Amino acid sequence: MSDGLTIHEAAQTTGWSPRMLRYLERVGLVDPPRTEAGYRVFGPGELQRLRTLRELLARFECQLSDVAFAKRMRDDAELRQAVGRWLESEPRRPEGVATDDWLRWEQEKHQRLLALADAA
Repeated sequence: MSDGLTIHEAAQTTGWSPRMLRYLERVGLVDPPRTEAGYRVFGPGELQRLRTLRELLARFECQLSDVAFAKRMRDDAELRQAVGRWLESEPRRPEGVATDDWLRWEQEKHQRLLALADAA
């Protein structure tokens, strides 16, 4: 491919695995164009994005999932608002739960939710 690299060539060049390159595309952190046959083509722009992504992760000591979530928050107004509300909210004791029982009530609620998750 004269106008770019295949996913395997891009993986060799950048140090990201082909699987990771597919993940980065899926979460919207890179968007390589495709040939008519559907193959990804990694050109200089995509290679630069991959290099600067690695630099960003190192500089801020964060994970890919952090950057993917930041992009998702940027693109999804409802998610952005929900997270903003959660960050600004103060914990409140549920109605009908005495102050002395609040800790036990929260522990039991978490245990029930974990048990449901394990059962699923």
